[in-house]
Amino acid sequence: MNLFQERRIIKYKSISLNACCTFIVLFVVFTFLSFTFNFSGSQAAEKNTSKITIEGYESELIYIKTAQGRFKFTAEIADTPKKTQSGLMFRESMPFNHGMLFDFHEEKEVFMWMKNTPLSLDMVFLSPMGRVVNIENNTTPFSQNIITSKVLASSVFEINAGTSKLIGLKIGDLLEHHSFDQGNDGYLKEKAN
Repeated sequence: MNLFQERRIIKYKSISLNACCTFIVLFVVFTFLSFTFNFSGSQAAEKNTSKITIEGYESELIYIKTAQGRFKFTAEIADTPKKTQSGLMFRESMPFNHGMLFDFHEEKEVFMWMKNTPLSLDMVFLSPMGRVVNIENNTTPFSQNIITSKVLASSVFEINAGTSKLIGLKIGDLLEHHSFDQGNDGYLKEKAN
């Protein structure tokens, strides 16, 4: 074997090793995302409204559909004046795929703030059918500045800062939850109107 053949073999082994490492990294990332977000091809929102407990907080399932897939979250529901007023105040941590859903039961310009909230959040403003109408990314912890929906909205889903970008959330994307007027498929019902 001459020097030229030896170099070709070493170069081939190096390329094979790089390809193998890339495949392993992609496999691990995809597996993590699959378990974290529970990708699913189902088009209809689950009607199961049973309560689950996440870190001591009563929660429900909610799904977010983006161009990148359908992502499973758990959500605390701010369904009383006290829960709506306190929101995620004083919360220092929150699971990655968890949030809080505020339902205001009417379309209006919504005003939020970050008073006493140490977590930076993404605020996702929603239509009555669960369509994203505005997103405020990476809110400032403890800020008393008013954050508005800028358009009419009936709900807000607060999630950890950076999550919206990670899952590719855009205006027009759909959140699936029994509180939204979605029928069997919110997108089809909305298109029919």
